[in-house]
Amino acid sequence: MLTDSYVGLVTQRALHTNHPGHAHVGDTAPLTPMSLRLLLGRVAHEFESRNRIFDLPTGRFWRPDPEIDLGFSFAGRRAASPIGPAAGPHSQLAQNIVLAWLGGSRLFELKTVQILDELEIARPCIDMQTIGYNIEWSQELTLGQSLTEYVKASMLLDILSQWEPVLEHVAGTDGTPGPHVFDMSVGYDLAGISNPRVAEFIVGMRDATAEIDRLRAEIPEPFAEYRDLEFSAGLSDTLTLSTFHGCPPEEIEQITKHLIDEHDLDVIVKLNPTLLGYENVRSIVNDELGYHDVEVKESAFAEDLQFDRGIELIGELNDFAKARGHRFGIKLTNTLVVNNTKQWMPEDTMYLSGPPLHVLASTLLATLADALPGALAIPGHDGDVMVSFSAGVGKDNLAETLAMGVNPATICSDLLKPGGYGRLAPMLKALTATVAESGTTNLSDWRAARQREAIAAGHRATVDQHVAFIRGDGIDPYTRAGNAKLPREVDNELQMFGCVACNFCITVCPNDAFFSISSLDGQEGRQQYLVWSELCNECGNCMTFCPEDGDPAMVKPRLFTDEAVFTGRTGQGFLLRSDGTVVGRTDDDSSAEATTVVARLLQSTAGNPLPNM
Repeated sequence: MLTDSYVGLVTQRALHTNHPGHAHVGDTAPLTPMSLRLLLGRVAHEFESRNRIFDLPTGRFWRPDPEIDLGFSFAGRRAASPIGPAAGPHSQLAQNIVLAWLGGSRLFELKTVQILDELEIARPCIDMQTIGYNIEWSQELTLGQSLTEYVKASMLLDILSQWEPVLEHVAGTDGTPGPHVFDMSVGYDLAGISNPRVAEFIVGMRDATAEIDRLRAEIPEPFAEYRDLEFSAGLSDTLTLSTFHGCPPEEIEQITKHLIDEHDLDVIVKLNPTLLGYENVRSIVNDELGYHDVEVKESAFAEDLQFDRGIELIGELNDFAKARGHRFGIKLTNTLVVNNTKQWMPEDTMYLSGPPLHVLASTLLATLADALPGALAIPGHDGDVMVSFSAGVGKDNLAETLAMGVNPATICSDLLKPGGYGRLAPMLKALTATVAESGTTNLSDWRAARQREAIAAGHRATVDQHVAFIRGDGIDPYTRAGNAKLPREVDNELQMFGCVACNFCITVCPNDAFFSISSLDGQEGRQQYLVWSELCNECGNCMTFCPEDGDPAMVKPRLFTDEAVFTGRTGQGFLLRSDGTVVGRTDDDSSAEATTVVARLLQSTAGNPLPNM
């Protein structure tokens, strides 16, 4: 049964979409990335006028502690911190990646791309009301657009790494923010991955010189000195393979070998929690953790890679990679396929993440370690198969997750909660304090100390200790009861102008689609909230967390910078022309009045984030 909260949210969504499951309003693609020129213009303007970048204040930038080294090696590439966004909504657009970097991410698992690059993903596609569910499984941009976004992101990071106003907030003792790694991700079958268009994408990631040279001319005047910068051309030479559910083991093997032989890559294969078996997963989720409302999809287990074959495959692919001078690794885990019993999002199935997935992924790591003695590169096993991790990682369990020996711990669900990218720096500060309190000065020595403590406590390794804890005395944060609290609500209908100014719409949006401007005299509330409509993919996350009754992505003024996109969409919106004028439309007779208010807000000196618009 749906809660009253969900009835309200579903009702509001129905009011603002053309029909159930439609991917967007109108006939234009839901995402229109901002140009490098506009992104850099925003960086300079926001930093000067508001002391923030893409709405993230400098107080939430991460600066390494000079006494503690949180760096690690990812497939032999150095990264200055052990966290980053998982392949998903936080690693698709250039500004996503910049925001994560400012927060302290140094390993970026870029959003998975595939040959089918003109998908219409049903909306809403993210449900973070309690734990995490989604129906979003691939990129929303074309392959060419994805390559351009990643090149833009890399160029932005190269510039910001040398730009003094930012450098003083993020530099370590060596005067730099430390190295970062882009890990590309592709899916989902051999036919698609071996297609020439996907091959072209991978080649472009290996050597982005042509795209960099094309984009140099877009660098605006505040950053003119960087137009001839020697930008990083080799964006990525590692790849996390997402085969998702139902891919035969023979195909996983063929894809991995293809990527190593044809593209000269180190490859990490993402595994599914279904490796634990249906009865085991169902028992953990429904009985042990108490998620009786979650229907684990039994048919997904029969279609997926089976445990015994998975063990063989890991060994075979590791040997294959080593014989060719490459590294091989595994990632735990993909999301868990469950039946869509809530009916908040369309589609028959949805994908579970968050706290219960953390228990499943950690249990799977311990199970694999038992079955592969001496194979995995984690404490107590000391093998050479790299293990990366993404499942319900947050501030409260980051240290314990990393103590298992995973490199890195990537994050998604936690960044979709209030605070958003601003949650990253506190995670790293808490980790830094934990390492310092142990009497060590780097992640490697700290892990060794934690391994000794685990052995002294009667465990073979830190992974066994962590699993025993989260399925014993430490189980509470992972249970249904521990995650039953709903987002707060107020009995008020959301209006275009004026609201409780909670800031949630800004922080929970993965795309940086919202921003605020101080209210004009006579306006209700401290702040007015506006939407970069071209950056909004109507995922539904702002609506979930908005305490008022309504959908911020549809109710708040929707701004456009591209006239073609503006005319191709329906519903209220305001086109910002290059001459500074505003053209608006609304769904009622208030167009002229609303357009005047939007224009006055954008022309005000009360924190306008727009560069010369």
